[in-house]
Amino acid sequence: MRFLADDDADDPVLSVVNLIDLFLVVIAILMVAIVNNPLNPFSASKVVTVENPGAPDMRITVKDGKELTRYQSSGQIGEGQGVRVGITYRLPDGRLIYVPGADGR
Repeated sequence: MRFLADDDADDPVLSVVNLIDLFLVVIAILMVAIVNNPLNPFSASKVVTVENPGAPDMRITVKDGKELTRYQSSGQIGEGQGVRVGITYRLPDGRLIYVPGADGR
């Protein structure tokens, strides 16, 4: 009854097939991670991400379609010319309300 013995356990090809299955699972997981990334190169949406908000090394990344723009904080206080266009109030529950001013005040 030796011819009925299972010789599949000694077949080296089965190990290679198991490795291929493992690599397919890893590739599928990586594809899901790429699709869920907000800076996904395949999406056409507009996304803004802020890294290290409030820190001196803060970076802002803006993705508009396929165009990717990065802004690096220099740590200096900005200054410029401008006109006041409204006022913002913080409510007791933390919400912000913006009231545009008709005369710039």
